[in-house]
Amino acid sequence: METYKFKTNINCSGCVAAVTPHLNKTENISHWEVDTTDPAKVLTVKAEETDAATIVEIVKKAGFTAEKI
Repeated sequence: METYKFKTNINCSGCVAAVTPHLNKTENISHWEVDTTDPAKVLTVKAEETDAATIVEIVKKAGFTAEKI
């Protein structure tokens, strides 16, 4: 199990709701959360057999940006 952290532009509950179906439908992601109180809007993802680039693409398809930190 890998834990990835990303700086994002997911900054409110509406944004979290928009990205939720995209991250939830990815089978290899067991847990994820966005700290919207952090200035970097940090997305933390726990996943198996999924790399950071894949997660960035999932977030991008949802209409947001993610940069691995």
